[in-house]
Amino acid sequence: MEFETELKKLKHNVLEEVAVLAKEKRLSKDEIEKIQYKLIDGNKAKYRCCVYKERAVVYQRAQLASGYKPDDNTTNPLEDIQDREEIMYVLSAACDKCTIDRFMVTEACRSCIQHKCMEVCPAGAISKVGGRAHIDQELCKECGLCKKECPYNAIAEVIRPCKKVCPTGALTINPDNRMAMIKQEDCTDCGACMKACPFGAISDKSYITNVAEALGGSGEVYAVVAPAIAGQFGAKVSTGMIWEALRKTGFRDVLEAACGADVVALHEGEELVERLESGEGYMTSSCCPGFVNYIEKKFPDQVPMISGTVSPMIACGRMLKKKSPDALVVFIGPCTAKKSEVQRESLAGAIDYVLTFEEAAALMSAFGVDPESCNHEEPGQASAFGRSFARSGGVKAAVQELLKEKAAELGVNAVSVSGADEVKSAMTLAKMNRTKSKFIEGMMCEGGCAGGAGTILTMRKAKAGLAKYTGGAASSSPKDNGLLGAFEGVDLSRF
Repeated sequence: MEFETELKKLKHNVLEEVAVLAKEKRLSKDEIEKIQYKLIDGNKAKYRCCVYKERAVVYQRAQLASGYKPDDNTTNPLEDIQDREEIMYVLSAACDKCTIDRFMVTEACRSCIQHKCMEVCPAGAISKVGGRAHIDQELCKECGLCKKECPYNAIAEVIRPCKKVCPTGALTINPDNRMAMIKQEDCTDCGACMKACPFGAISDKSYITNVAEALGGSGEVYAVVAPAIAGQFGAKVSTGMIWEALRKTGFRDVLEAACGADVVALHEGEELVERLESGEGYMTSSCCPGFVNYIEKKFPDQVPMISGTVSPMIACGRMLKKKSPDALVVFIGPCTAKKSEVQRESLAGAIDYVLTFEEAAALMSAFGVDPESCNHEEPGQASAFGRSFARSGGVKAAVQELLKEKAAELGVNAVSVSGADEVKSAMTLAKMNRTKSKFIEGMMCEGGCAGGAGTILTMRKAKAGLAKYTGGAASSSPKDNGLLGAFEGVDLSRF
């Protein structure tokens, strides 16, 4: 299997090791501790300052992958975090504690006479040193006025990657040791910080050991797979080959989450009509848990405008549980926030565990399954619109398709936004009653689910595979999905 970066390869190897231990029922503190020496052998460092640092990082990764809180001290007992609500964790051994100053004067400084940067600085932090501007970092308040005033753009702004991408300001810095910290009360579990950190110092809690143990048992385990998986294993692996690979790994059956998307689109379209006919101004989508979490934390007064329809994941889970109450249902997707969605009291019980694509790939490796050697198996009966939920605009397109007759009558104008900046802008306008849209499809990851934090390949590299998968759908309209009957009687309400 090819990896885009050494970091992704290392993460895969750690996940595979703990999955093997779980499968073989050998998961223990001693075995977890051995992983660091197996993966980082010899005395020559490859990634960090020394092998001891590298081993410490691997050990913490192995702890988190096994369902325990990352801890520097190997003598402490492992603290189980499976029942804790937190999804994102900082690996203290991996955090570079970036000792960077936010604003710095660059070589572009022209030593101008006026020195507007000095005049505008409210803290008096800028002075002339050798004719050029100099920022006293002890006095600097990081307001950014100097950068705005400099006519030569000679003042550079550098923000820690994890802090820069956090949509709610949940990522902060420990003032004592400069290590990254996550304020759990503000975290949306979107995984943006995990994706942005170049040192891999932020990672998500994993359930790979739980799934590996279940697959090694005698119970029925079903997989619900997000459409964004198309193209994730490279050009040589079709989505149908991934289906067979999952069966070989031990899953009893595999269901397209896109089938749930078809049902959700129908239900959400009906809900939108009802809301607009009753006089409500607009409605947002509810498929992206990161988007829902963001509204709850940053725009709490707009929570009533969130669709009351469940996500495709929950719809599929409830359908499978209705069919086989004792079955274990695992969702496989690109999203870290899905791990918090299944913990919601009103949604609990539909999905037992959530794995990212990275974790699913490691799980296959742990069971000796190579997707490239598998045969193609037709994925299912989902529509092209259902499969397009993987991309930004997919939900909007599906709802619009189903509301063709009502759209003109109700004046349904829909918009799709993805990424923190677009989402913030759209919700700000909605809060101010200045939005022209009756339906807002929101996704916290840029480009939609295919750009999620738990993907194997970037959206650009997986684009062709996703397009082929969407274009090869059995039907064009959600109404034509042959599996719709299986969802009859399934509760599609989030509450």
